[in-house]
Amino acid sequence: MRWLFLLLLVLNVFYYVWHQQEAPLKAKDVAPLSLYKGNQQEIRLLKETGASAPARRRDECLVVGGLVARDQLDALRQRLLSLDINAAPVSGQLPGAEGFWLKISPESERLLDQTVLETLSNDFKDLKRKIIFCQGIATGE
Repeated sequence: MRWLFLLLLVLNVFYYVWHQQEAPLKAKDVAPLSLYKGNQQEIRLLKETGASAPARRRDECLVVGGLVARDQLDALRQRLLSLDINAAPVSGQLPGAEGFWLKISPESERLLDQTVLETLSNDFKDLKRKIIFCQGIATGE
């Protein structure tokens, strides 16, 4: 048993010396960040640049709808109001669009993202979303 212990001890010492003979890994040389900057001198937040997340013009509005019945439109409006999304019914026809539509207020547009639209599309058949010019839109309110 003593010989087995000494053999294991010698093997451990041999293993230690063998690993010390290998060249240690060198740290990778990293180029300074100033070489990679190029045109962009620093990272700035969108708020700092004055740009808003959706780059849309002020004369464009978001409308949802395309529903064939007025009661479906009222149900959609109630559903949007429950999600704190303000919407007003569009009176008259939108150019190039059939059915009844709701104009989403600019403050509420950020709340109406793709996941909310997909959920609403499951409940309201043929629900569409359009971004159109606001000039020709008359709302019912």
